[in-house]
Amino acid sequence: MIRVKSPKEVELMRRAGRITAAARALAGKMVVPGVTTLEIDKAVKAFIKSQGATPTFLHYGGFPKSVCISINDEVIHGIPGPRVIKDGDLVKIDVGATKDGFVGDCAATFIAGTATEEAKRLVEVTRQSFFEGIKFARPGCRVSDIGAAVQKYVEANGFSVVRDYVGHGVGAVLHEDPEVPNYGVPGHGPRLVKGMTIAVEPMVCAGGYAVRVLDNDWTVVTVDGSMAAHYENSLLITDGEPELLTVCEEEI
Repeated sequence: MIRVKSPKEVELMRRAGRITAAARALAGKMVVPGVTTLEIDKAVKAFIKSQGATPTFLHYGGFPKSVCISINDEVIHGIPGPRVIKDGDLVKIDVGATKDGFVGDCAATFIAGTATEEAKRLVEVTRQSFFEGIKFARPGCRVSDIGAAVQKYVEANGFSVVRDYVGHGVGAVLHEDPEVPNYGVPGHGPRLVKGMTIAVEPMVCAGGYAVRVLDNDWTVVTVDGSMAAHYENSLLITDGEPELLTVCEEEI
């Protein structure tokens, strides 16, 4: 069931979203060669708690850490640990924070140090595909209109969109209805209405879109070993342009 949020619930989601966005920004600044993924996880966890919130991902479905940190061919759900970030790594930071019963969820891909032009382009196309998609995050459009726009933009730039994992509704829990694919044919799925809150999150591969899960039962990697990027924000459907809920001063 799709939950339309009340004005009070929307305000609570804005608060959670600001904390989540600030946590993403903090993690992004830490993406430099020589830092371990566990160091980033600990810093983000401490920050979220300092804001009176809790890390949404910690123990969610058994996930052992507070942040998903995925590197290079890892698409999503990477588990922080002793791995040292190296120059040129593509580091995906996916973070959630729960405040007063509502969730913010966002992600971005950061480059550690220097990177190839192709890696930079992959990150830029992934981010822009999000904004191409949310041009259709308006009342009257359908969920598939968002995904179709993401897919069209990504493929026009020579990349591919992951099919096995999708965006989702977000609110009192991390994953609500509806699912929000990053691919598809326009004109299908639930119709968007004012007050809906969704997380749109393109996952884009430099090669083929086939993925598999590692033996840790969490980390998703590309089957062909190609680089991947991820970008996500939680947003509110309004009367007009969608409102991004996961923004903070550090990102403006």
